[in-house]
This record gives sequence, C-alpha cells and structure tokens, in this order.
Amino acid sequence: MADPRSAGAPTVLRVVLGKRLQDLRERAGLSFERAAAALDVTHATIRRMEKAEVGLKIPYVEKLLATYGVTDQREIDGFLSLAREANRPGWWHRFRDVLPEWFSAFVSLESEANLIRSYQPHYVPGLLQTEDYAAAVLRAGMPHAAPADIDRIVALRMERQALLTRENAPMLWSVMDETVLRRPIGGPKVMRDQITRLMEATSMPNVRLQVMPFAAGPHPAMYGPFHIFRFPIPELPDIAYAESLVGAVYFDQRNDVSQFLEALDRMCAQAAPAHTTEAILGGFRKEI
Repeated sequence: MADPRSAGAPTVLRVVLGKRLQDLRERAGLSFERAAAALDVTHATIRRMEKAEVGLKIPYVEKLLATYGVTDQREIDGFLSLAREANRPGWWHRFRDVLPEWFSAFVSLESEANLIRSYQPHYVPGLLQTEDYAAAVLRAGMPHAAPADIDRIVALRMERQALLTRENAPMLWSVMDETVLRRPIGGPKVMRDQITRLMEATSMPNVRLQVMPFAAGPHPAMYGPFHIFRFPIPELPDIAYAESLVGAVYFDQRNDVSQFLEALDRMCAQAAPAHTTEAILGGFRKEI
C-alpha cells in the first residue's frame, strides 16, 4: 500500500492502475530498470507509480503501455481515461485544510469498499456518530484545535456517512466494546441521542453492530481499534488500517491482514449476537 504520509494520498483507482501497470510489466518480462529506461527516469519512479505513491503522468503511462506491448487502441484509450480520472482529487479534497494526508487514504478506501469491518474500543464508529457526539469526541482528542476546524472535521464526518445510504452501499460490520456505551461523552442528552442513532442503524440492511461485553473477558484485539476494507475490485486485496495519535499504518500483505481478520472473527464469536444489539442499546439508553 502506498505510504499515506507521502504527498498526494492515493485514490483507490490510482492504486488499481498501479497494480495493473505492475502486472503488464511483469507479463512483458521487463525489470524496473528496463521500464525506467523507456521513460529516461530512475527505476524508483516506476516503483512509485506501481505503488501509487505518485500521480500518473499521462505521457509516461502512454509510453509504458507501448513498452509493455499494449497495442489495442481501445485498451490504451480506456487505461488513459482511467488514469486521468485517478489523478482527479476525491470529493474530500475540499476538506484538505483540516484533513491529514494519512487519513485521506482512509476516506478513499472507505468510499470504494463493499465491506467495512472494524473494532471500536473507545468511540462509536465514525460512520454512525451524531454531530454533537462527533464534536465532543474531536474536542477531547484535539484540545488545541480552533472551533472552526472542529466544525469542518465534523462536516467531513457527516458527509462520509452518506455512503451508507447510497446505491450499492457497503456493508458496515462493527464490534464495539461495552466501554463505548458506558463512557459519558458530551453529556446525557448527547449520549441518549447517540444510542438512539445506533438503535436506528441496527434496522439498516447493510449495518451489523455487535457489543463486546465486559463479561466476555479478554479478547484478541485488546491492543486497539482497527478497520478492514474489502473491495469489489480483483486487483485490490483486503486492506487493514490501524491508527495512532500521529498517523496510521495500512496493511495489505496477506499474512498481516489475516491476523486482523482472525482477531475480528474470534471477537464476533465472543460478542453479543447482532440481532440482540438493539435490546442491549435500549438498556444502556435507559441508564442514562
């Protein structure tokens, strides 16, 4: 996966085209050095194109396709059209004043995934937060941020949520620790409204929520929150995401991602079944 800290976090389409360029080069039996010679660039440039760490310059792409033996004009035109599309900034680009570069990649992955799984030990999943809850969470996590910046990030979070009700919406399957429901955030009214929002979400056909109760004891993901994205695109493997205070790490190697998947599968078996979640939420709402 491209380094999300590098300039210009990649869109998913750019990642896909980078993998296709790699496949074409390998099928042609060319090394990085020989491909680079065709462009009069260093082999590092070819590597970065394939890893989606740089934008796809159209003249470079045209020359590489010719070097790799692609002669069908329709295939060439289609690839170039996709490359131009991949170079356009995502809808979230207008929030670039408050959006860290390492999180831009997350929003791109989230927008293109058909399955989003996560474990949330501290907060309600961002895609299901109310505005007031999101603002309270952000103020706690970013105590030095200007109020206007908090408002902008909340607006971005609310806009991200639109993907759950769009056509061909992804499946969201999240396991929340019981701590999420017991930690008071923003005051009683904010928490009641947030739990009501979660209860409403359980009736959505593409949302599955589970609660990991304290009584379940230790579980495989006690080290922290993470997400796993799955895509309807053959070139893209499952990608896992883990965040820290100062950045994030994206994993796309099979051995790494499989550990996240196994941990989440074990947790889903330990957590309360999805069909009982609404009743659990209702119980917590009455406590507030």
